[in-house]
Amino acid sequence: MQKLDNLLTKYIENFFAYIPEIVTSLIILALGMWLIRFLQKLAKKIFLKKDIDPTFSSFILDVLIWGLRILLFIIIASKLGIQTSSFVAIIGAMSLAIGLSLQGSLSNFAGGVLIILFKPFKIGDIIEAQGESGKVLTIHIFSTQILTYQNNIVYIPNGVLSNGKIKNISQNNLRRAEIAVQTTLVKNTNQFIERLQEELDNYDKVLSQPKPRILIKELLDTKITYNVQVWVEHDNYNIVCSYILLKAREISDSI
Repeated sequence: MQKLDNLLTKYIENFFAYIPEIVTSLIILALGMWLIRFLQKLAKKIFLKKDIDPTFSSFILDVLIWGLRILLFIIIASKLGIQTSSFVAIIGAMSLAIGLSLQGSLSNFAGGVLIILFKPFKIGDIIEAQGESGKVLTIHIFSTQILTYQNNIVYIPNGVLSNGKIKNISQNNLRRAEIAVQTTLVKNTNQFIERLQEELDNYDKVLSQPKPRILIKELLDTKITYNVQVWVEHDNYNIVCSYILLKAREISDSI
């Protein structure tokens, strides 16, 4: 019983003796987190002032913040009495296991680096990848954030994104629209083509060069399908497609 009391007393004394280290560590943690947030805001202002590419600056900020957090963790661990050399040794011993368990994350990080270096797209671009289409909002360390046309936020891992097929729709300002227009075969084909061609030539959102074309895509017993090809600016793509479908219907009904 006496040994148990002595042991309990020793633990209590050690606990109270360790309180200053705990308090100091909490203060360092609070100051460190505040300093990281301050540096993050400062870096953002510098990037904006220097007019640095938002895609690059966003990725660098993510790397910087995570690096500072890891450094803060090491400082606090050292303050709590964990020897730095022992801490590094533990990290080294665990690195293999961590690497194996985080293969996907490491692959995503490498994919993010490749995206930044080769720039298949940047923040603000409209892309199609991994079955998703939308505007690139942010490129994080491990994933890319996309706003779809349905106003949904989609996070695509950088690993699969960098290794897969990416269609950058907005990289070129001009885009060719191909619209399938179907009418009944009894309609006057030549008149339909002439009137629709006139509408395309006079529509200001359709580029005059390359010249709009109307081709016959499919000819059946009761219907005919036309392939209308026009060049437009990227922002006008959906408007022009809708306009052509509407005008084609009006012309078809009036013939």
